[in-house]
Amino acid sequence: MTRPPLYVRRPFLAGLVRQLPLLAVLVVVASGLLLVTIDHWRVGLVVVGLALVGGALLRLLLPVRRVGFLAVRSRLTDVVLMAGTGVVLTVTALTIPGS
Repeated sequence: MTRPPLYVRRPFLAGLVRQLPLLAVLVVVASGLLLVTIDHWRVGLVVVGLALVGGALLRLLLPVRRVGFLAVRSRLTDVVLMAGTGVVLTVTALTIPGS
């Protein structure tokens, strides 16, 4: 007899596992925002930008059943918007002259 899949045996746990990519991106974004609040704004914004690029890579590489709420629109739209925003944020933070 085969075991039923995780979403049948433990639907809450299966739902949490499905949202792990989003949770990973949010944890990195939160750490970047924490850096911004303690006056390391350039490094913090670079971390946030790289988190968005990482989220775009997760959206690109993971199948739909594993990506959770990182999938909002079509794959191409999600990847272009997240990666574009992350790159623009990172480049902007790195090109602003230091004080």
